[in-house]
Amino acid sequence: MNDQELFDLELKVLVEAIYQRYHYDFRNYAVSSLRRRMHQAMQRYECARLSDLQHRLLHEPELFTQAMQFFTVQVSEMFRDPSYFLALREHAVPVLKTYPSIKLWVAGCSTGEEVWSLAILLQEEGLLDRSIIYATDINPAALAAAESGTYGIDRIAQFSRNYLQAGGHGSLSDYYTTGYDGAMFDRRLRRNVVFADHSLATDTVFSEVHLVSCRNVLIYFNRPLQDRAVGLFREALVHRGFLGLGSKESLQFGEHGNAFEAAAREQRLYRKAA
Repeated sequence: MNDQELFDLELKVLVEAIYQRYHYDFRNYAVSSLRRRMHQAMQRYECARLSDLQHRLLHEPELFTQAMQFFTVQVSEMFRDPSYFLALREHAVPVLKTYPSIKLWVAGCSTGEEVWSLAILLQEEGLLDRSIIYATDINPAALAAAESGTYGIDRIAQFSRNYLQAGGHGSLSDYYTTGYDGAMFDRRLRRNVVFADHSLATDTVFSEVHLVSCRNVLIYFNRPLQDRAVGLFREALVHRGFLGLGSKESLQFGEHGNAFEAAAREQRLYRKAA
């Protein structure tokens, strides 16, 4: 057994141990991504071997909480891939406006940039007051950051460019105030958002929704877990509901591919076909 094979064996033992100890299920996350992030964690916590990291994570619960950043990827920005939000405005919003009330699910919401972006879009389209946005993730620290709606000033210029390219009706500065090197988004955008812990690996559907936005999450799952997650979205969506995925994600080869049709294929926006 070479070094890579031994590392992968230890990785399997680690994720199984974490599942048994903390009930977080990373067993069907993409191995290549987990390898890379565990090497980063080993470096961060000065562990020469993965088994050393496992010992610390299992015996130091506070360290595991801190190390969640290495198991869940927290990389996002507001109005990321602006053409996706343009597609929402063009294809999804006219349909959503036909409902007296609507529910949206941002699955794997990370630190909340997508949630606040959708809240702004709904506000500009006159839909926020009759909407509920469910924002879910398994990382407690990420959920807390998402709920705070506060981001570094150094990120706002890119957020603003994305907003305008995404068809924003005004200026992003209309929606935040600045102070202490941070930009805090208007709490009124938060009024219809529910932040909650939810795992696509172990939990079930909790509500019927009209739009699921789960972007740049499935790429970190292996095929069985991708199929499980898309199955949850299929179950949650109303008839002809919308599903948005990341730019590198597709339904083409998945178990539920035939259950959806493209609303805007290049922007990875789909509609439930059945």
